[in-house]
Amino acid sequence: MAKIGPKIGGGANHTSSLKRVLGRGDLILLFIVAVANLNMVPPISASGPITLWLWVAALLFYFWPQGAAVTELSQKWPGEGGIYLWAKRSFGEQHGFFAGWCYWLSNVFYLPTVVLSCIGVGLYVFGPNIQALEHNPYFTSSLAIGILLFLLTLNIRGLSLGKWINNLGGVGTVGGGAVVILLAALTLHHHGSALHRADLHVEFHDWRLFAVFGTICYSLVGLDLASIMGDEIREPKKNLPIAIFWGGLAAAIIYLGTTSAMLIAVPHEEIGILSGILQAINVMARHNGLLFIVAPLAFLECIAILGTASAWFSGAARLPFVAGIDRYLPPVIGKIHPRYKTPYVSLIVYAVLSSLLTLMSFLGVSVGEAYLTLLDLAVILQLLPTCYLFGSLLKHTLDGKSRLNASKPYLLANGVGGLLAATVGLIVAFIPSRQVNSIWLYEIKLIAGCVLVFGSAYLFYRNSLKTAPMVEPLAETAL
Repeated sequence: MAKIGPKIGGGANHTSSLKRVLGRGDLILLFIVAVANLNMVPPISASGPITLWLWVAALLFYFWPQGAAVTELSQKWPGEGGIYLWAKRSFGEQHGFFAGWCYWLSNVFYLPTVVLSCIGVGLYVFGPNIQALEHNPYFTSSLAIGILLFLLTLNIRGLSLGKWINNLGGVGTVGGGAVVILLAALTLHHHGSALHRADLHVEFHDWRLFAVFGTICYSLVGLDLASIMGDEIREPKKNLPIAIFWGGLAAAIIYLGTTSAMLIAVPHEEIGILSGILQAINVMARHNGLLFIVAPLAFLECIAILGTASAWFSGAARLPFVAGIDRYLPPVIGKIHPRYKTPYVSLIVYAVLSSLLTLMSFLGVSVGEAYLTLLDLAVILQLLPTCYLFGSLLKHTLDGKSRLNASKPYLLANGVGGLLAATVGLIVAFIPSRQVNSIWLYEIKLIAGCVLVFGSAYLFYRNSLKTAPMVEPLAETAL
């Protein structure tokens, strides 16, 4: 047999010491808070009523196939790693490392956008005078670093503690989304709407509108997050499929409802990128004589977005941990805290890189454009491993050797539909949205970010081939 690179599964003893602390209820709330990111609604809604149709298309051709793929593959290959593990088993070690590397770094880019959005929303708790600080880069960057350090400390202590922030975030997301939708219904009944039926006619008069489809697909990522923490879930084969269904359904309702509410409350040209949700709440509350609820709702939304940040922080940080165990990255990254039994070195690396990117993103642009640049880099880097997700589903379905947990036509349809939607979303992500003013600077940052990510992945993988022992490939056990 031909020899291959670093030993697979070298971390078996490590991963077995992780604590199984996530039950079914925790998973449902995790999916809600990870997928239904209310901070994603304003930049999407700002593209106008056409986003409602794009939401429907993405839910049908991307989100549902994602759920089918995660449900199938998590039962075939359970364990810590998620997309990293599935791509490695399907296409080989190099592809697995590349998929995991892009997935991890996409969240390194994404986490600062969640934190910045949390700050923009949280400032509404303290009134109009304080809200002006949203556009102060020194204030927002300093507070963002502080939040990242808080999340780091919490997650080093373990998921048994950190999951409560996730759970509170899930409850806040459901509660906040429900109140926003209720306010929109009251506004529509008593005061009319900024959204009219004629606005729903599809007219692609501005080519930059296509950019939002990639962001919508990205906002629907997250059903695979729990699988990355597979060794920390109680009865994963039983609990994951049920949690994926109910969590995914709740997230879809929240997204469609809150986007519609935003467009009913505020003309899309006036929607703020960072605090658009609270902007809409403020307008609707004023129309209905309910201004007293703005500050409590701002606090609730802040908790929801903080829960999203915590969920992605804790989940995505597991990928370099597993890669460190497999010796693709320095072995120290695979170390577990002796007291708290958490991948603390991986969490620290994640926090440090996100902090550096937060500071670098403000160079030469406004807070809003820094947010959009980080977001679109995250979209590109996330949709690449998602293509591996659907590719793994197709290969698993067509190989004729593995036992399928769903019908073959169903899995093939979901694999093809999901792969096409992810590819389209990946391509249009390079189109700047209408909120970007410095187009050339925006494109340069996107290209430079991609070159940095892909180049570093190549260098780390090539280095692992030179330094790690060469072994025979391990036999795969079909489930």
